Amino acid sequence: MLSLWDEPAPDHRDRIVARAADRVAWLRARSRGITATDVARLSGAASVQAVAFEKINGSGFSGNAYTDHGRAREPEIARWVERRYGIVSSDALFHAAGQTAHLATPDGLAISASGRLELAEIKTTKSPWRSIPRSYLRQVWWQQYVLGAERTLLVWEQHDDFIPTNAEPECRWIDRDENQIHLLVQLADRVLGVVAAGRNR
Repeated sequence: MLSLWDEPAPDHRDRIVARAADRVAWLRARSRGITATDVARLSGAASVQAVAFEKINGSGFSGNAYTDHGRAREPEIARWVERRYGIVSSDALFHAAGQTAHLATPDGLAISASGRLELAEIKTTKSPWRSIPRSYLRQVWWQQYVLGAERTLLVWEQHDDFIPTNAEPECRWIDRDENQIHLLVQLADRVLGVVAAGRNR
């Protein structure tokens, strides 16, 4: 139980926009804002234009064998995360406090013993990681900003021809980075500006 001196639980539950189980509503909501998947690509000016173009015109990418494998493995990996770390799977799409166009769907959420929100993000990969790919860090930091989370457990499972190479996934805690979040918010707002201008033509 939280004492009067503890911070209240985050109000992320009041900011649910849609759930992935209702795929039509979820996709519609995502198309109207900037998601963590979009932000993962935002590395500079050229990427702002590329993401904005897809927001206006749609993406021709509908998935491949690797994304299909990731979707198939995610529930099993999520169960491992819940057993090991107590972070529960989630399919909710949230918006940031005060900014309904900034969106994120983390793979898992939990309230820590100190009352702080923690997230999980699950990946599958065919290659070993020497370090966390920068695009995934951007995705994690954006989710932390949108949800108001302090840290994220990034979990990844390597596979060889779609067969997991290890008995258990690997994972690492990623702390919130306010400087990176500030940069990502600026880039995301530039995308929204380009999209608004394009749609108003």
